Amino acid sequence: MVKLTLIARVRDGLPLAEGLDTDKEHDMFTYKSQAKAIFKKIASNYPSQKPAPRVSIESGSCVFHYIVDSNNVMYMTLTDKQYPRKLAYQYLDELAKEFSSLYAGQVDSVTRPYAFIKFDTFIQKTKKVYLDTRTQRNIERLNADLAEVHSIMTKNIQDVLGQGERLDRMTEMSNMLSQDAKQLAVKAKGLYHQALVKKYLPWVVVIGIVLLVMIIRW
Repeated sequence: MVKLTLIARVRDGLPLAEGLDTDKEHDMFTYKSQAKAIFKKIASNYPSQKPAPRVSIESGSCVFHYIVDSNNVMYMTLTDKQYPRKLAYQYLDELAKEFSSLYAGQVDSVTRPYAFIKFDTFIQKTKKVYLDTRTQRNIERLNADLAEVHSIMTKNIQDVLGQGERLDRMTEMSNMLSQDAKQLAVKAKGLYHQALVKKYLPWVVVIGIVLLVMIIRW
């Protein structure tokens, strides 16, 4: 089911509207904090790094889904992992369409958080439609080819940061080990040659002297 809905401005992460939730579960406070952290992270990289238009981020037993519209407004919802992804994105698409038609011209100018909190009325009405995945309407939506969701990036919230750094570190360590192995092989080869020289040089000298004496006497 749809548990949480948030709308924010991409360039600074400013919250614009929120689905006022009656769910008082302790986990909801954690998920809200994670959602706001995602907004801040995206804003900190904007505009040099623009967010992907459709992303799902797994977090515990739930999944954050978000879309970004042409006005650089982000619409995010939190659902159970079992909730169909297609319905989650259709829900967000409906919110984006209505919000854009009402407030697109005002988004850039607002300065206070939750300037469009009245949009909660539409959020709650739309949320009720998507609560039960077994309704005939939602079954038809799931089966409709035109509603197919494409090009969705899926991440894990624990891996949003650090994964690339860990991979780079592993690559660096691998390269260092490879270089050390090559240097060790060169040193070992040199030591082997030195050992051969020390072992056989006296015999070579003796044989050389004997041959020289024999040649002189001949």
